[in-house]
Amino acid sequence: MAASDAAVAISDILDQPPTLANIMRGGTRLTRRWRHGEFHASLPAMDTHVIMTYYGVAQNSSCRVDGKRVSARTRPGTVTIIPAGQEGRWDVEGPIEVSHVYLGSDRLQEAASLMALGTTSIELVGRICVDDPVASRILEILSHEAATGDPSSSLFADHALDLLCAQLVRGHSAQSAMPAPTVRKGLVDWQVRRVTDYMKDSLDQEIRLDDLAGLLQMSRFHFCTAFRLATGQTPHEWLTALRIGHARHLLITTEMPVTSIGMAVGYQTPSSFASAFRKVSGVTPSSLRRSR
Repeated sequence: MAASDAAVAISDILDQPPTLANIMRGGTRLTRRWRHGEFHASLPAMDTHVIMTYYGVAQNSSCRVDGKRVSARTRPGTVTIIPAGQEGRWDVEGPIEVSHVYLGSDRLQEAASLMALGTTSIELVGRICVDDPVASRILEILSHEAATGDPSSSLFADHALDLLCAQLVRGHSAQSAMPAPTVRKGLVDWQVRRVTDYMKDSLDQEIRLDDLAGLLQMSRFHFCTAFRLATGQTPHEWLTALRIGHARHLLITTEMPVTSIGMAVGYQTPSSFASAFRKVSGVTPSSLRRSR
């Protein structure tokens, strides 16, 4: 029997189904944080890994897989992992607040290959409410990006998903005892310039990690590490600084509407532009325009 669509299978057993964000590369899907009630039901084998974390008040949770029952509490800072293809009976008290990532095996395998594991097939281990503050925090960040829905944040979300895959391979797979990957040196000056020039020429467009890494013929993992070693910032932070810097210039030197300026530097909504601008500059775009 073919594996069930994970989002559909989970929606079928909940009183409040998840709200899905746009599909990311590799078929990965994110959810926003949401609340649902208790449930007592069986989940069929699903076509993707389901990774979840919890917020708010802890509840009792248990699952039975292959005749073995495991019980735990849905505490913040813990994660539950349902590997693709695993069937099980779930009994969860409610209400609970959660967020999910539906992660394709291909995306996880791609991450493993970039972590010096070659073609080794990655097998995730089923978990229920195990302590992993790192994975939990990454899941929280991804749920925020799902709620934002702004294409300008796709670079950040893609990087966060790579980090989640790395954490899953290191801590929740049969390959957890893998050797540490070799860390490359930072980018040289011409490489930083090439990436920066590409960013400046594409401020109004969606820029992905694959685009930037491809400029230097590097993997996403190695590119992000090397970029940060060279600049002290992540590619997302560097791009945001360029966008806000150009926006400041336009606000001060032109009469372009604030909304148009936001679009010109890659923000699809006024609220996302104002939020990013204030975080970097300490003032809103409108306040800067009035003070010139």
